Amino acid sequence: MPYKYFADQMDDEEVLFVFRKHPVVMRKGLVLAMTAPLLGVIPAAIKPELGFGWFFGGLGIGIAVGMLLMFPAWISWYYTMFIVTDQRFIQMSQKGMFNRSLVDIALSQVQMVNYEVAGMQETLLGFGTIMMQTYMGDLVIHDVSHPAKTQKKLLSILRDRGIISTAYPGQSGSQNNNEAED
Repeated sequence: MPYKYFADQMDDEEVLFVFRKHPVVMRKGLVLAMTAPLLGVIPAAIKPELGFGWFFGGLGIGIAVGMLLMFPAWISWYYTMFIVTDQRFIQMSQKGMFNRSLVDIALSQVQMVNYEVAGMQETLLGFGTIMMQTYMGDLVIHDVSHPAKTQKKLLSILRDRGIISTAYPGQSGSQNNNEAED
């Protein structure tokens, strides 16, 4: 029996490509996690005569609380993944600790794959949005690492399977929506 990369993988299915969102999606949890140690050392900063015990104790408690605050954001990022097999595209999303969803689209249903990098933050940090148009509707994936490379890989897999995805009228498959409007 072949190795299964994920629980819902069928026996005759081969995983071709796996990608995740950019770690920037954890930024709110990271800000909270970095604030907690600062708040932990405030008592020692207000009353220095308390000594180093209060400083390091508050710092340790702040780091522990910060890790607890960061944990849900990390869980959501780590367990949200996108899997392309030789038969289908699967989006496994984890929202919070107890909310999980799955989107399963046959590769033959994909009509277009485009990407967009909009704004200075996305450009500098190297993330963007992948837009997939299918026969069932649009699938928009925000905050994807290296969207141009990801789109190119997705198009390559589709072409290798004999699926010719088309772009918006007047646009090639490797351009984004903003360029089509110019």
